[in-house]
Amino acid sequence: MQKSHNQTNSRVIALQAICSVVLSKQSLADVKFPLDTLDLPFAKSLVFGTLRFYHHLNDVITPRINKPLEKKNLDLHCLLLLGAYQLLHSSTPTHAAINETVAVADSINKSWAKGFINAILRGVDREREKILGEEHFSHPSWLNKKLKKDYPEHYQNILRENNKQAPMTLRIHPSMKREDYQQHLKNSGIVSNLCPIAKQALILKEAVNVSQLPGFSEGSCYVQDASAQLAAQILKPESGEIILDACCAPGGKTTHLAELCTDAQIVAIDSDQNRLTRVDENIERSQLKNIKVMQGDANAKDWWDRQLFDKILLDAPCSATGVIRRHPDIKLLRKPRDIARLCEIQAMILDNLWVCLKPGGTLLYATCSVLKNENERQIINFLERTNDAKHEVINLDWGMGEIGKQQLPSREFDGFYYAKLTKLK
Repeated sequence: MQKSHNQTNSRVIALQAICSVVLSKQSLADVKFPLDTLDLPFAKSLVFGTLRFYHHLNDVITPRINKPLEKKNLDLHCLLLLGAYQLLHSSTPTHAAINETVAVADSINKSWAKGFINAILRGVDREREKILGEEHFSHPSWLNKKLKKDYPEHYQNILRENNKQAPMTLRIHPSMKREDYQQHLKNSGIVSNLCPIAKQALILKEAVNVSQLPGFSEGSCYVQDASAQLAAQILKPESGEIILDACCAPGGKTTHLAELCTDAQIVAIDSDQNRLTRVDENIERSQLKNIKVMQGDANAKDWWDRQLFDKILLDAPCSATGVIRRHPDIKLLRKPRDIARLCEIQAMILDNLWVCLKPGGTLLYATCSVLKNENERQIINFLERTNDAKHEVINLDWGMGEIGKQQLPSREFDGFYYAKLTKLK
């Protein structure tokens, strides 16, 4: 009985988080899970799964509700989505998916709805084979259209990859051979594979808690997707250089730049003071001394001391459409109008930071987006209006495209874009 109660408790917590995103339009990153949640990993898996397949589940559940729910009862709609997720897209046994989900109605003081929830979920279960027999990409229609326009040959695969669980990838500290660390992981029962493109990356077969990673608290490794690890690898920090990492939070690329060359000076700015706290924590764990952190807006210059930078990493604000598998709430929260505004911001930041770069210096433009307006077209437009800018080819067996490199979501890599620009002397 205790196990059943624990699972009900996890579903209650999961429902609260789903409602925060679906009904209150809160970012999943800002949702706080109670630390005393029984079986927290299970609760989180329910949240991520329900949001990942939200559009499919919504299309399944909505027609089965005969009378529209009152606003005060829309949490029941979310509860039905949670139940349908377990029936259609998880390994939860059918009886638990239905009975434990129905039991949540007691916990939210809506016992009157138990028969209603039970009937709809049993109907979904009866038609499970038919429902799953029709492929549903579970994305908002506006994003489907944009991806189809940008990648007519690849868009269906992008949609499928977005609905998979992303791998956990580590960046091994350069002071250690990753093959040696791979052996340490193996000794701890953790299986990993080398990534041939990202030179410090190990991709774990299964995600683990960071407390299980040997030496994590001392900076032995950093959790970072292989695509994101390429930023510092492409920029190649060298001794004596002053390098700007703009929009640096949470500090993954910042610490990577600093690790690769401890004789380079890294200036890291971000406009969000709360996110800079994360940067400071990551720097402290990595025990790095060559990073100067400042609160600063990359679209302004009030933080700048007029000393030109040898290199600039611009990890630009973007739609994050390349990392939907890690942040499934993007499908619900991102709107078409956001893309146009983000493109304006990216262009303004590019123009603003270009002034801060030395002649002969390099600016690396990066986004975790797959939309061409934010990436290839953004850089083409910049080159057209900037006389002293030159596009440099990125020599990596990674990604596609002639202007910059665009990686689409895949088993090993998040969707990511890089463009390397040189300032003419």
